[in-house]
Amino acid sequence: MTKASVKLLVVDDSRVMRRIISSFLAKMGYEDVLEASDANSALKIIATEPVAAVISDYSMPGLNGLDLLKAIRRDPMHKNLPFVMVTAEAQLGQIIAAFREGAQQYVTKPFTAEYMEYIIKKVMR
Repeated sequence: MTKASVKLLVVDDSRVMRRIISSFLAKMGYEDVLEASDANSALKIIATEPVAAVISDYSMPGLNGLDLLKAIRRDPMHKNLPFVMVTAEAQLGQIIAAFREGAQQYVTKPFTAEYMEYIIKKVMR
């Protein structure tokens, strides 16, 4: 499976942040990057598309990134779906909760394209 054929999902209520992350992923060779502005939209995409990994913001209106992660983990088909939590907040309680629920990585904003590439390579192994 090539990077070009892998579907990644970026979830963030900020359109600008979605575009930044999608741009980073495109530069890495991921051509099929889907975007969702909230957790409910993300869950609909995950139910209908063969998503290989999720990169999600923690703080979003309605269901937050942790709620999204919990919902994904409840689905037996997606319990091992690679999940990267991205946030502007580096609160220890949030970090611990994300890892307990099955996040593979927790990234604080701002980050570089190089760091995102390192993280994606790590979770896509």
